[in-house]
Amino acid sequence: MDWDLPFTPTVRRLIIVFGLLAFAMTWLADIAMLLTSPDPWDPATNWVPVLITGPATVFAVSETRFSPPFLRRVWLIVAMSVTLSFVSIAVPQDGPSWGTLESAGLLALILRTTAQTRRTTTAATSAAALSFAVLILPARTGSWSTIVAGGYILTIALAITVTLGCAVRALEARRRRNISDVRQAERLALARDLHDLIAHHMTGIIVQAHAASAIYPTAPDKVAPILQNIAQAGTETLESMRRLVRVLREDDHTALRPGDLLTELSELTASYSAPASDDDSSAAARLEATAAARTTRLSPEVEVSAYRAVQEALTNIRRHAPGAQASVRLDADDTWLWVTVTNTPTAKRAQSPAGGHGGFGLIGLRERIKALDGVLRTGPLPGGGWEVKAGFPLH
Repeated sequence: MDWDLPFTPTVRRLIIVFGLLAFAMTWLADIAMLLTSPDPWDPATNWVPVLITGPATVFAVSETRFSPPFLRRVWLIVAMSVTLSFVSIAVPQDGPSWGTLESAGLLALILRTTAQTRRTTTAATSAAALSFAVLILPARTGSWSTIVAGGYILTIALAITVTLGCAVRALEARRRRNISDVRQAERLALARDLHDLIAHHMTGIIVQAHAASAIYPTAPDKVAPILQNIAQAGTETLESMRRLVRVLREDDHTALRPGDLLTELSELTASYSAPASDDDSSAAARLEATAAARTTRLSPEVEVSAYRAVQEALTNIRRHAPGAQASVRLDADDTWLWVTVTNTPTAKRAQSPAGGHGGFGLIGLRERIKALDGVLRTGPLPGGGWEVKAGFPLH
């Protein structure tokens, strides 16, 4: 169970800050009401919700690395709150409030429980127990009018909280489904690419095998090089098939041809430099490839995935930083091919990215690169701008 809402980091920080501020103001109001009593510390004064159960409930809502499991905290708070309520009913207390901070903390626990508990039955059971603890809070005062009015207010607050929790739960479920669909689609796209590339190799093997059979009677000395080519092509095909997990062919998919990576990237950077709007009038992309990257022999699936990485990065630059200068660099060493795409800061940030807010392109790209045992790193640059760096193992 994690404390990760389906919002951006900025929105999550705002939720935490305003939530803590609301709890602090509520606690100050509870303390102020308690101090209005003639003798706040008299045993008959109901000061326990203000100084003990209220803060304890707020601590149960918060999440730290030292916190016990969330559901364990929930049931502990329920037991503590319900016990105090029954004690207050059995032994009438004299206090100005039943515990506003405790009420707010219980409602926050209901929101978290409804929104984040994985199993639906566990979420429903825990939320029902918390709801019972909330609804019997007004009974602590012993006043029938307070019980009616307080029960009405808490019922409305409870309905709003449960509705918000269910909405967040549905939003998170939809986000997880979208991520799963993107990952599955990227796996299938990789499988389609590999299918085309393996077919390319197998066609070459068959052609060379027929050629060897045809020339063997007249020129047997020329068969050995052909057999070496067949063995090499077969090795590359088996290496590609090792990564092929669930092949699903679609007729409208066209794969990148082997050996065309630099040519395709040149066309891709040129298309980025062509302005699509007034905001992109100053946009330009530069392609750099080291000598090692130009001479390194790449497997077909690495070529396709490297192209996809550059394509996704340039698309995101155009959407989120229109007019920025982009740089595409290919480098290689003995074991890795590195593809790095960076962009400069832009003076005018896109308020509404072209094509809307997707948010799943990098997820699919990460899934594709992971299938090749590669790595993907993304993040801001120290002087501004953004960097996408993908690494592909060569062996």
